[in-house]
Amino acid sequence: MPEQAPLYDLVLLLSTATEAEERAKIVADLETAIAAAGGSVQRKQEWGTRPMTYRINHQTEAEYHLLQFNGPTSLLESMSHSLGIADSVLRFRIIKVIPGTPPPSDTPPPVIAPATAGAPVGVGGGGRDGERGGGREGNGSDEPDE
Repeated sequence: MPEQAPLYDLVLLLSTATEAEERAKIVADLETAIAAAGGSVQRKQEWGTRPMTYRINHQTEAEYHLLQFNGPTSLLESMSHSLGIADSVLRFRIIKVIPGTPPPSDTPPPVIAPATAGAPVGVGGGGRDGERGGGREGNGSDEPDE
């Protein structure tokens, strides 16, 4: 009995600064590449435009997609190469799904609010044992540096 090709999840973040037609073409090209390599798309979800946790290429939002597909491992390298050089792709991640993993929900994951624009990064809090400030460089003593 031939072994079935592994199942993979591809999470894709596309630039909203790119035309909608170009974003749709990237997804369509991925589906074509999967089929050409002997694989098949098992699930395709468009999660829409969502805020990102941090800026990527000066952008705060991206269009999110999930493609779940079967295919040979040789397909992964060509997909990674193609997605890595596409200007419209902000981020992508291909993950091998472990057998027995429950299928993804039919609804997109909830939107988590982006980080607030409060204190600048690295200011206050975050020290060990509740220390504030921290990060003072010196000679290790309480004496001022010279």
